[in-house]
Amino acid sequence: MNKIFPSAAEALKDIVADGQLMAVGGFGLCGIPEALIDALRDSGVKNLTVISNNAGVDGFGLGKLLETHQIKKMISSYVGENKEFERQFLAGELELEFTPQGTLAEKLRAGGAGIPAFFTKTGVGTLVAEGKELRDFDGETYVMEKSLVPEISLIKADIADKSGNLRFNMTARNFNPAAATAGKICVVEVERILAIGELAPDDIHLPGIYVHRIVHNPTPEKRIEKRTVRDRSV
Repeated sequence: MNKIFPSAAEALKDIVADGQLMAVGGFGLCGIPEALIDALRDSGVKNLTVISNNAGVDGFGLGKLLETHQIKKMISSYVGENKEFERQFLAGELELEFTPQGTLAEKLRAGGAGIPAFFTKTGVGTLVAEGKELRDFDGETYVMEKSLVPEISLIKADIADKSGNLRFNMTARNFNPAAATAGKICVVEVERILAIGELAPDDIHLPGIYVHRIVHNPTPEKRIEKRTVRDRSV
């Protein structure tokens, strides 16, 4: 089975649709599938519910989909540094399911593991727990969180072999493996493609069984969200 597609647009054109639940890997602008986000924008699909740690920044990453009003709801843990996100949310144009970061990671991991829900202490007594089942265990109150199983997952990796086995680059791994395993269809954008067998087994971070389509993007922009430098004379 050939998993490699000639472009991001080709990889998405017969699987994306209005109203889908999608997961997009990345943490801020680190490890985001830039070409796939652009192709999703250009596809014109709308009314999307997007699971992502945050929503990029104005004019980059998922911020591009906010500008075109293709996202109706975000399931996120961090919503700062994006003025258009703020504007749409305060104007009632964008729904937000605010989710603590660890809970969000576990909702995706559990979804990929076939676990429909789990209990956590995080969020008890706050807005996060409103409308959710509470249960006591050993004298402590926990909130039940339902897992996430997106129809499509768009992720970023450094290397793929032709079977879809993936290797991520350091912290760019972040939410990508969890998003990949949770998705019913996973599309990965990579900088390098190797022949089968070129990746040593111990260097594989995610097995190819979770990856359905591969897109080669050898020169992503990799924009830095905030550049901070140290005065090395001190």
